[in-house]
This record gives sequence, structure tokens and C-alpha cells, in this order.
Amino acid sequence: MKGLKKAAAVFCAAALAGTFLTGCSGGDQRRIVRIGHNQSTNHPIHLALTAFQDFINEELGDKYVVEVFPSELLGSQTDMVQLTQTGAIDYCVASNAILETFSKNYEIFNLPYLFASQEAYHHVMDDKSVTDPIFGSTEKAGFTAVTWLDAGTRNFYTANRPINTPADLRGLKIRVQQSPTNIEMMRLLGGSATPMGFGDVYTALQSNIIDGAENNEMALTDNGHGDVCKFYSYDMHQMVPDILIGNTAFMDDMSDEERAIFEEGYKLVNQVEREEWVKAVEAAKEKATNEQHVEFIYPDTAPFQEACAPLHQSVLQNNPSLQPIYDAIQAYNAQYPSTAE
Repeated sequence: MKGLKKAAAVFCAAALAGTFLTGCSGGDQRRIVRIGHNQSTNHPIHLALTAFQDFINEELGDKYVVEVFPSELLGSQTDMVQLTQTGAIDYCVASNAILETFSKNYEIFNLPYLFASQEAYHHVMDDKSVTDPIFGSTEKAGFTAVTWLDAGTRNFYTANRPINTPADLRGLKIRVQQSPTNIEMMRLLGGSATPMGFGDVYTALQSNIIDGAENNEMALTDNGHGDVCKFYSYDMHQMVPDILIGNTAFMDDMSDEERAIFEEGYKLVNQVEREEWVKAVEAAKEKATNEQHVEFIYPDTAPFQEACAPLHQSVLQNNPSLQPIYDAIQAYNAQYPSTAE
């Protein structure tokens, strides 16, 4: 299956490259703007991107035609980032973990227990003085982040063993995103990290290749993981944004007027996704509880935080340029502490 996906991605890249300059079919010379992501058409990310599609098509429909490709139709997230990097497609939604492999600046967002509360998290992500040095750090690699998308809190969910303390993770193979920071987090918590692409997780859970995973509530319902995993533990180890990235050359070619309209579109993506996210999480918890019979667990997070604390220091020691960003985040944490405190 993985081989077929890769073959499809290669075919797609070649096809897209071949049509890059031709615009729409026939005599239509409008520029096709292709956006890829790995979620379903019900997901807040897709709803936000279709709002962007409608907005750009209405405002600049004489020059551009935006097309959105959900559900890894253009390949895995890693494939899509590479396609965006080369300009074969124009935008894609990427996990922060994948972007960490392109710029070490992104690793700060993968730190467990970086944010004291969701309020602190949202204020940090809305503060351009904090995010701009990170979002622009991949410009020379061929792509730039244009906005962030809320992905809620990441928590552990397992098939056969509830997670109440870090000790419960011992001996379990847990899927994590393909990031060095996430692998080290699992080592500190005592579990066995198993990095893999998101599209492979359901089959791996079903066939007992892994014992569990870590993600937000939407993974239970929108991706069916709650059909296999019956314990969802709110250890709340991460609040990690998804990122909408765009090909730098494509964006640099826009006129000032076009860029201003696209910038408004990026703001719309962020607004719609965050509004839809709140509704989607509530619906996911209801479905997971009543239809999939998932048990939601609320452990004491202090032991998890204590176990992960050394990772903060090691990341800052290895990348001192992150210290000002880290300090700014701590200031927001002091302003918006956890409601549990």
C-alpha cells in the first residue's frame, strides 16, 4: 500500500509539473492553484480551505482557480511538502513535526508541555513577533508558512491499557509523528516510539503493529482510530499547530494587490478552521463515547510534565536561538495559566 502511495505521488508530481504552465484546460489561461491536505472532507481543515477556495475564486476568479485536494490525494504529508517546495503544487497543510526536519526553529512547538493553557497557546500563535521568525525560516528551502491551524491538544489513546501515569506506557509501542523531539518525548515517558505517516496508523492499530497513538479527539472519529482504541487519556502533552505552507516563488510572483487578497484569504482559513474546530471536537467526543464506546480518562498531568522537563533544557541548549521565543511563550504562560492551577 505504501508503495502504491509513493508511486501515485510520483505520478501526480509529474502530471502537475506538466500542467503547471498551462492553466485550465482549453483556452482558459487562469492559473490553477492547487492545495493538498491529509484530512477528510468533513474535517475543519478542509472546511477552512474550501472557504479560502471560494474567497479567492470570487475575488480573483479572472486570474486564479483554486482547487483543494483532501485525504492525501496528492500523496502523504511529506510528499506534499516536497511538492510544495518544488512548486509542483502551491500550498499544503503540514504537521509541525515534518517542518521540524526542514528548520530546527519548528522544534520548539513540538516541546511537550510548552503551553500552560489553550489561551496561552492561542495568544502565542497569534503573535507575529513570536511566529514570524519560525514561519519564515524555510523561505530558502522554497516554502513559507502563511498561517497556523488549531489542532487542539495531543493525548495518548490505546487499545487495551488505560494510561493513568507514565508507567502505564512502559512496553507499549506508540505511534508518534516523524520528529526527533517526539521520539525523545516517548523515551522520557517510558514508551517505545514508532514513527509513521498518519495514513498508516489505522492499519497498524488494527493489526497490532502498534499498541496506541497520540493525537487529538478527531483522530478517534474522523479517522476511525476509536474503533480500535478504547481508552483516551487527557495527559495533554502537546498543543501543536498544523501549518499551511505556500511555495515561495509562487507567492513572490503575485502583484501587491493579489498578495493582499491572498493574505486576507489566509486570515479566513485561520478563522474558519478555529471556529469549526471547537464544534468538531465536541461532536467527536460525543460520537466516540456513544458509538465507539471510548472511555475518556483524566489523569494527573504532573508526573508526565516532570518526566518531559529535561527535553526543554536539551532543546534550548542545542538551539540557543530559540531562547527568546521560549521566553516570550513563558510570559504568555504567566499571563494565561492553566485553569487547573
